[in-house]
Amino acid sequence: MRKKLIAAMMAGVLSAGMFSTGVFAADTDLKGEVNTFIAASLSNAMEEIQKDFNETYPDVEILYNADSSGTLQTQIEEGARCDIFFSAADKQMDALVDEDLAKKDTVEDILENKVVLIKPKDGETKVTGFENITDAANIALAGDSVPVGQYSREIFDNLGITDEVNKMEINEGKNVSEVLAAVSEGSNEIGIVYATDAASVADKVDVIAEAPADALKTPVRYPVGLIEDKEASEDDTAAAEAFLEYIKSDDAMKVFEKYGFTAYKADDATETDDKDAEATEEADDTETNAETETTEEAK
Repeated sequence: MRKKLIAAMMAGVLSAGMFSTGVFAADTDLKGEVNTFIAASLSNAMEEIQKDFNETYPDVEILYNADSSGTLQTQIEEGARCDIFFSAADKQMDALVDEDLAKKDTVEDILENKVVLIKPKDGETKVTGFENITDAANIALAGDSVPVGQYSREIFDNLGITDEVNKMEINEGKNVSEVLAAVSEGSNEIGIVYATDAASVADKVDVIAEAPADALKTPVRYPVGLIEDKEASEDDTAAAEAFLEYIKSDDAMKVFEKYGFTAYKADDATETDDKDAEATEEADDTETNAETETTEEAK
């Protein structure tokens, strides 16, 4: 069974002012409306974060639109009002940055997740992991425009089982929530979702296995950032900036961790490689300049 995750429209509240300590300072005069597009897998955590705002900041309304990141990207590209986009993958956010729809200097990867294989609670299956996934009679999968669907297909490709999977009976969901519903309700023998989604209905599904590290090489990262909203008032813009900073705060991170997410930290090795590359580039520039000066002197 396929269920559509209806975008939740809910009132929220915010404050303004984020300090380096991660402590959020209240601005009781803050008001406005913030259209926040969130990946479906973030729904539970973001609901709680919104409720935390409601306790203190009653004059800012947060309007959530929850769906697959690919669908949200398309809506933004087609002109839907959006102030903040919280994606379940870099691909969709990067596309909006390239199109000058997302404000690049505000975009940041802040969360990580895991991809897991699930079955209905106490359900019977011969499948013991991603490697023998085709032993199932059917499978629930997110579409290839959905981040978790893209991760799933990367796993299949790296395991060399794509052709076999494509021959299976596939129930394709438009977002991860549809996949989760199909498995938890017993409509499908197995399915692929995020670890956080499986944890949210632990009484209805069992996790068979986590995606092998050598099969899923793309990090499951969640970037968030501001979107160009030409219809936003000054109050709306200020509220959106404040909400974004709160999402990145220590208090919000505690909520995300409660729902199974982990804080994303850039790989030290990657940062080192980047610094080495910059140093090499600077050295090359210095050497080139020196050669040019020598040539000029020779003339």
